[in-house]
Amino acid sequence: MMANKNSVKNPLSILSFYYWVLEIVIQLMILTVSSGPSELTAVKLRIKPGDYLQMPQGSPFKIAIFADLHFGEDAWTDWGPQQDVNSIRVMSNVLDREHPDFVIYLGDVITANNIPIENASLYWDQAISPTREKGIPWSTVFGNHDDAPFEWPMEWFSSSGIPQLRCPSTNVSCSGGKNCSFRGTPRLELMTNEIQHNSLSYSKSGPSNLWPSVSNYVLKLSSSSDPEVTLALMYFLDSGGGSYPEVLSSSQANWFNQTSQQVNPESRVPEIMFWHIPSQAYKQAAPRFLKGKCVGSMFNESVAAQEAEMGMMKLLEARPSVKAVFVGHNHGLDWCCPYKQLWLCYARHSGYGGYGNWPRGSRILEITEQPFSIRSWIRMEDGSSHSTVVLSS
Repeated sequence: MMANKNSVKNPLSILSFYYWVLEIVIQLMILTVSSGPSELTAVKLRIKPGDYLQMPQGSPFKIAIFADLHFGEDAWTDWGPQQDVNSIRVMSNVLDREHPDFVIYLGDVITANNIPIENASLYWDQAISPTREKGIPWSTVFGNHDDAPFEWPMEWFSSSGIPQLRCPSTNVSCSGGKNCSFRGTPRLELMTNEIQHNSLSYSKSGPSNLWPSVSNYVLKLSSSSDPEVTLALMYFLDSGGGSYPEVLSSSQANWFNQTSQQVNPESRVPEIMFWHIPSQAYKQAAPRFLKGKCVGSMFNESVAAQEAEMGMMKLLEARPSVKAVFVGHNHGLDWCCPYKQLWLCYARHSGYGGYGNWPRGSRILEITEQPFSIRSWIRMEDGSSHSTVVLSS
């Protein structure tokens, strides 16, 4: 169903104006620093965050996960931009209700295969804007749609022809591709743009030898009283798709094995994993095999797993410190199921882009320091919550 064209403002044209204002602010900061020491605080705000987060004093550390936002879906229509507005509303409602300390964007932030512009970072930036505007730090991982090549709609080659295309990078409508680009924006470019323009981003490009995967990195959560004391380790991995196969490679498994042995050699610190596309193990853990042991509210489709298993799950199964894995990808699933000694969990479809009309929401994680625990639940767009589960037992 098409939205009323005149009732929808294109937020990306507004975003271009914000970029212009931001550049002026940065230049003013630079000029002030060069004229004297009074702007040292502003310079500090631009420093890239480190590799650790810290527990707040006297309260749990709370994480909100936004999965499958799919900004830029059907970008050339009136319907598409309105879905992005709806997704912003979902995120804003969750953030206002939960007040998280950290946000994780769990892949498919954008639908690159629907975006006919040269720099898809405009949509990426729009997707993270609710979190940034509230001053909350975040991290991202890639999904299979984030750098997918443009898919030419078959109807464009029918008698109706190519429609008027809106290309936000130039704020110009065009026909036949003038001033538009269909090359897509590579993973590394998307990540570089995010990191360079956002001081609150904890995302990382990851080791270059893991290319073409990009978002591979680890963050530690430190004690409220001592940043040298690690309470939990969070690993972020690029599960592929889009420009290359949907898989966690053997190189990524080796990287995780080496990194975990280095930072957590005796497996004493709890570890939590985040990637987009579920591993093959999710098929084994699915509720039809373990009735009554899974916690969730949506069991509406089969697991759409990675194309192959290259050793990652065997490593996780062998580490008693690994408590849970969190994925997105399946919009109709939001369960957590026990698997071996850990939990395999889905997030919740957060965006109005992508397939399915199920109610939107966010998976929340809550980490408590004393005694240590990991709790999770689903927070819905309408403010309700459900499916609470303890993942640290």
